[in-house]
Amino acid sequence: MFAVIESGGKQHKVAKGDYLRVELLSVEEGSKVEFDKILLISDGKDSKVGTPFLKKAKVTGKVVRHGKSDKIKVFKMKRRKDYRRTYGHRQNFTEVLIEAISS
Repeated sequence: MFAVIESGGKQHKVAKGDYLRVELLSVEEGSKVEFDKILLISDGKDSKVGTPFLKKAKVTGKVVRHGKSDKIKVFKMKRRKDYRRTYGHRQNFTEVLIEAISS
């Protein structure tokens, strides 16, 4: 069984037991989190598709940790203008263990 959820403006395909990195959530480590924006639930034979979300469907998980992703480098340059800028960015994330999918 898997589901497609929306979190942080992005869509994620999840199944029970998966570890998922989503945009930073304001919950403590070890606490439960519930996703209620479910776009699709499928068990292999039968699928339910929401318009845009399924009502009474939810995915529950446990917050494992918070962290920062690897650094990316951003480089801007305009040729022949002596303009060069380099800076980096590290995106914050929350790692969630998916515990249950209910429809």
